[in-house]
Amino acid sequence: MKVGIVGSGFVGSAAAYAMALLGGVREVVLVDLDAKLARAHAEDLLHATPFAHPVWVRAGGYGDLEGARVVVLAAGVAQRPGETRLQLLDRNAQVFAQILPRVGEAAPEAVLLVATNPVDVMTQVAYRLSGLPLGRVVGSGTILDTARFRALLAEHLEVAPQSVHAYVVGEHGDSEVLLWSGAQVGGVPLIAFAEARGRPLTPGNRARIDEGVRKAAYRIIEGKGATYYGIGAGLARLVRAILADEKGVYTVSAFTEEVAGVREVALSLPRVLGASGVEATIPPGLDAAEGEALRQSALLLKEAASALGF
Repeated sequence: MKVGIVGSGFVGSAAAYAMALLGGVREVVLVDLDAKLARAHAEDLLHATPFAHPVWVRAGGYGDLEGARVVVLAAGVAQRPGETRLQLLDRNAQVFAQILPRVGEAAPEAVLLVATNPVDVMTQVAYRLSGLPLGRVVGSGTILDTARFRALLAEHLEVAPQSVHAYVVGEHGDSEVLLWSGAQVGGVPLIAFAEARGRPLTPGNRARIDEGVRKAAYRIIEGKGATYYGIGAGLARLVRAILADEKGVYTVSAFTEEVAGVREVALSLPRVLGASGVEATIPPGLDAAEGEALRQSALLLKEAASALGF
């Protein structure tokens, strides 16, 4: 099973590394404008495979994406000093306008997995430019935010994060919405579980967890300049779910006809992920405050995409 990754920077190379470690992929092709960078990463990654899974990692051009079942889009430009978010969006949209026709020609049946930030708007750009069906363009969305939420809840409750079922929806960014009201641990509502565990979720604890989720990227970027390990692992997990036709539920971003009264916007909701990409969207249970926060998040994203003409 072949996977292509367009963009061999921090995120693209970390995703390839995670795929080699996680398995479920037979071949990974790295494509980058900087061919020398792609070749160097491919050679280095290939040397890791004897310690992990038998994955063939190589560099190539767009034509080498032929037969790929998933193509990860991790290409983009960095924000310039003094550049607005909208200007950055416009330049990344131009990058996608150059990339997508070549990806589509080489791998017309592939699911597109968008990682380029701001990922929700770029998912909408990719959907509009590619002409693919709704489910075949998937953004990594809030998978990492959801993982952070579950990890911090698990740490507070002193349980395994695999037992925590809680979601972050909306924008992958400042307006994201942590769904406290529907969270469960081992099938028990979160608040009841926390009380029974003797680890109540006081307002202070909730605020600390919220900030830990919402501000994680800022802290990491301040410390080392970029985030890539977490999202690399998340992308590898999504790729495995698609290749295995897993039909697991993940908070990924996709173009959505209507959410919280806002029409035609890409954002994250719990979605069933399988061989054809997003197979279903599951509207989460929301309290009034969460519903309004999701609406505001959707409006923000809608405004950004509309300003670009998408």
